[in-house]
Amino acid sequence: MSLLQTPARYALVSVAASLVTMGLKFGAFWMTGSVSIFSDAAESVINLVAGLIAFIALLIAARPADKHHTYGHDKVEYFASGVEGTLILVAAATIFITSVQRLFAPVPLDSLGWGMAVLVLAAAINLGAARVLMHGACKHDSITLEADAKHLMTDVWTSLAVVVGIGVIIVAPEEWLFLDPLIAMAVAVNILRAGVDLLRRSWNGLMDHTLPAEEIQIITEALQAQAPDAPFHGLRSRKSGSRRFIDVHLLLPGRCSVQEAHELCDRIENLVESRLNNTSLTIHVEPVEDDASWDGHCIGGVANDGSDQQTQLPDSLQPSDDKQGG
Repeated sequence: MSLLQTPARYALVSVAASLVTMGLKFGAFWMTGSVSIFSDAAESVINLVAGLIAFIALLIAARPADKHHTYGHDKVEYFASGVEGTLILVAAATIFITSVQRLFAPVPLDSLGWGMAVLVLAAAINLGAARVLMHGACKHDSITLEADAKHLMTDVWTSLAVVVGIGVIIVAPEEWLFLDPLIAMAVAVNILRAGVDLLRRSWNGLMDHTLPAEEIQIITEALQAQAPDAPFHGLRSRKSGSRRFIDVHLLLPGRCSVQEAHELCDRIENLVESRLNNTSLTIHVEPVEDDASWDGHCIGGVANDGSDQQTQLPDSLQPSDDKQGG
């Protein structure tokens, strides 16, 4: 698969935008001496590093499954977003410390008008790049691209906040000079929030967090549409990058042939995969008459056989007492 056919090409947009805006913002900091502009420029450095990490991670995630990684390489996306989140926390701490020092030792600011113009241009570049990345995230269901897009949007709002603060300082330079480090502190807090959110999502992905409730609903609806009278249990799910892995136990009459069960499972799988992209559904068929098949309470996950309270069978299909006890 060529680079132009993978989600990694979107990460190059982030890298290019970060290089340009980083140069613009550090130039504005050199002209003005504003610590709030410095904080904005520092965030662009993090954007650049994050974009490079995202690019490498998406290249690895695009590799097909092999004998050492039989489920593919998609989980590298969670490592990438975790590294990005950590870098963001470091940047936030650095900006906050610098801002506190400047708050107690203010310095005069110069060429603020030029600084404002540069920040507005940088914000426009980041906004365009964020929109491109979010389009790629939706198209490829990529947490890495989504994280990068949201990070760039955080940078956009940061730049606009700094522009507003500089505008106030231009109007009243002496009285409002303290506003410069205060804006930088607010930027640091905002960056900190983004970093914590990325780390949380990375943790959930690495811990095989279940799919969202609306996606579980799609799966249960497919099961009930194709096998309305068949109980199921052990519906478990996880997501690895953009790929979804689902397994479920389906209870069918023992007289059902292997061919019939196979065709039914194919219909269920095709229906789920038509509504959820990049899905791998595994269905384990069990005889409904066998007491050993009613072990949903041991397996866990979503069920409609009475072993889970999330979904219940109609009264006419409830298992007998002796089978529930088995």
